[in-house]
Amino acid sequence: MKAHVRTLATALVVVLSSLPLFAQWPQFRGPDGTGNSSSTNLPLTWGEGKNVRWKTPVHGRGWSSPVILGNQVWMTTATQDGRELFAVALDRDTGKVVFDLKLFQVATPQYAHPFNTYASPTPVIEPGRVYVTFGSPGTAAIDTKTGKVLWERRDFECNHFRGAGSSPVLFGDLLLMHFDGSDHQFVVALDKHTGKTVWRTPRSIDFQDLGPDGKPKADGDFRKGFATPHIVMVNGQPIMVSIGSKAVYGYDPKTGKEIWRVIERGSHSGSTRPVAGNGLVYLAMGFDAAQILAVRPDGQGDVTASHVTWRFGKGAPSKPSMLLVNDLLFTVNDSGVAGALDAKTGELVWRGRVDGTYSASPLYAAGRIYAFSEDGKTTVLEAGREFKVLAENFLEDGFMASPAVDGKALFLRTRTHVYRIEE
Repeated sequence: MKAHVRTLATALVVVLSSLPLFAQWPQFRGPDGTGNSSSTNLPLTWGEGKNVRWKTPVHGRGWSSPVILGNQVWMTTATQDGRELFAVALDRDTGKVVFDLKLFQVATPQYAHPFNTYASPTPVIEPGRVYVTFGSPGTAAIDTKTGKVLWERRDFECNHFRGAGSSPVLFGDLLLMHFDGSDHQFVVALDKHTGKTVWRTPRSIDFQDLGPDGKPKADGDFRKGFATPHIVMVNGQPIMVSIGSKAVYGYDPKTGKEIWRVIERGSHSGSTRPVAGNGLVYLAMGFDAAQILAVRPDGQGDVTASHVTWRFGKGAPSKPSMLLVNDLLFTVNDSGVAGALDAKTGELVWRGRVDGTYSASPLYAAGRIYAFSEDGKTTVLEAGREFKVLAENFLEDGFMASPAVDGKALFLRTRTHVYRIEE
């Protein structure tokens, strides 16, 4: 439920695309990282054998989402035991495998929860290069023409505890990444050309979770996180908005300096990517007391008491990221409840059930919301001020990865295959 509303500030918040405009679907949640597509001709209905242009199996297990540039579709995968980590590229037109690259051999993999995989972070791609990470087991830059590994990093110490999930983003010449583990929590920027560390900033929150023995509760389980950072512009300056565990931070992406933070101790293990507009940044804060916060990103220091414009708690998502379409904030939570909030006030506009369980983030295109369930159902909703189901579609094996779009086609990764869906 909405706790309070503050007066909106006049700070201009504009989502900054960290990639050139020609990029088709270059990163987690698309060209600007928001899940919004400019496509006007995506299919409304499909199924096995209907509007499937191609269907390609992908070996192993991986929940990373497809990224697309030129004629290539990239993703990662791993053996179930996490000992072998791969990057895979498909031909966009035919679905044929272009590259199947074994990047890392891991002698002693960390534990990953069976719900997760060892290949869940989504790559980010730009002309000539794709950047893939598996968290602390390894990060690499790959030449997209030759499949050659240009550089790699395997030296980051971080116990992801349940498996890695945070996806990298590009900002200029920097590759920005989260490492929120049970033991270490920090954000880092690498030189995208060399892989060398440009800056590294530890999370500043005092978790207040130490027991009498001086050790964190639950072995640090409530310190971990899986969120992906997002760049917004505030009064002409870039801010890296970064959800951790029990807090969200605003950093200078050029230097790593922390500018502001909001503490939210009731939520932990943030797993979503923020969206921004209307002078606000919108944040789904994680698990336990799942909350949506609307925050003015123009503050300094601890702005918990001053810059949280509104909160909403009933039915907030923990894993699926949100969609901002004009003045409506659309959500699909983990247990299959969809909703729309007034983005300026946090007032509930509508709520309805789409059934099933959800990890993948929804997609917006041409007045429609596409929601992808873990059992393989896609519910298509009208992106308006009333709850209206337009279609329901089914594919085998279910969705953990989020969708990608290129032109008139959806590129959907299930647990076992990648599909190109097109009328």
